[in-house]
Amino acid sequence: MQRPAPLRTAVVGYGLAGRAFHSPLIEHSPDFSLDVIVTGDPGRSAAARETYPDVTVVPGFEDVLARAADLDVVVIATPPELHHPQAKAALEAGLDVVVDKPFTVTSAQGEELVALAERLGRTLAVYQNRRWDNAFLTLKALLAEGALGEVHRFNAGMERWSPGFSKAWKQASGVERGGGLLFDLGTHLVDCALQLFGPARVVHAEIAARRPGEPADDDVFLVLEHAPAGGGAPVLSHLSMTLSAAQPGPVFDVRGSAGSYLKYGFDPQERQLSAGLRPSDPGYGVEPEEASGTFSDGTVVRPVTSEPGGYQEFYRLLARHVRGEGPAPVEVAGETGPLAGLRLIEEARRIER
Repeated sequence: MQRPAPLRTAVVGYGLAGRAFHSPLIEHSPDFSLDVIVTGDPGRSAAARETYPDVTVVPGFEDVLARAADLDVVVIATPPELHHPQAKAALEAGLDVVVDKPFTVTSAQGEELVALAERLGRTLAVYQNRRWDNAFLTLKALLAEGALGEVHRFNAGMERWSPGFSKAWKQASGVERGGGLLFDLGTHLVDCALQLFGPARVVHAEIAARRPGEPADDDVFLVLEHAPAGGGAPVLSHLSMTLSAAQPGPVFDVRGSAGSYLKYGFDPQERQLSAGLRPSDPGYGVEPEEASGTFSDGTVVRPVTSEPGGYQEFYRLLARHVRGEGPAPVEVAGETGPLAGLRLIEEARRIER
C-alpha cells in the first residue's frame, strides 16, 4: 500500500516551542514535511536556515496565509496573546491547526475556535506534550495496574530557580496577554491532573509575584478536587509551580491506599531535542536508571524504571486524525481537555482575588 503524502506544515514562531518542541518532531516524522518556518528575528531566522536548509523561512504570519494553498497544517508556537487571532485566521484559510499551550488567553476565545473548527470541518489540536512525559506515562501505568490502590492525594510540581527573565515578551506580558506561570507551567499541571483523575473544581488558590518587575505571577499553588469516579472519596490534586525554588521538590508525589510513587527530576526530552537528538536516535526519551522514581508500600521502597518519554506520539496521532483514521491526540473541548483546563485557571484567579 502506498504511503499517504506527507502533511505540508508551517511552524509559526521559532522560540523554544517552535525550535525544540515542534520543528524537530515534524521534520523527523514520515507523516509530515516541514515546509515553512516563521520568525521575524534575524538571529532565529539564521539558525532556522542553518538547521533546516531546505525549509522556507519567512518573517511574518501573513506569509503563511499567502501560502495556504500549498500547506495542510499550521502550528502556532507564538506568544499566547497571538494564539486566538492566528489560529482563527489559519482555520478560515482552510488549514488544520495545532496551538501550543496555553490554548488561548480566555476560555471564551477557546470556545470560539472550537466552534469555528467544527463549522469549517477542520482539525484543531492543542499541544499538551506533557501527556507523553516519562513520569506521567509511568504513573499512568502504575494506576492502570492498581499498584497505588485508591489514590487520595496527587502532589505534582514544576518548580525551578529562575530569578531573572529569559524572554522579553514574558517580562512585558500581564495576565490579560497570557503572561505568568499559571498560564505557562500551570497549564501542564492542570492538564495532567484532569487526565489522571477526571473533572475537577478549584478549592484553593495562591497566586503570587515574587520577582521584582514580574507583571503577572511566578509562584502558584492550586488545590483541585476531583469528583469520585465510582462513588469513592474525591482525589485532591495539589499543584505547585514556581520560579523561586533553588531546591525543587518532586515532580510527582502520589499517595494511595496501597502505596505511594515519588519522582524527582524533569523528563529529558526537552534537553535532548534542544541538543539535536531525535526520536529514532538511541537513548531518546530514556533517563538514567539513577533518576528513576520509587514506589513504597510503607515497608519496602523499590525503584520504578521510568517509561520512555514520547512527544513524537502527538504528531503520529495527529496525522491519523487529519486523515480520518483515529481520534485527535488531544480532545480540546472534552470535560478534561484544554478548554476545561482554561476554565479552571479562570476559576483559580476568581478564588484567589
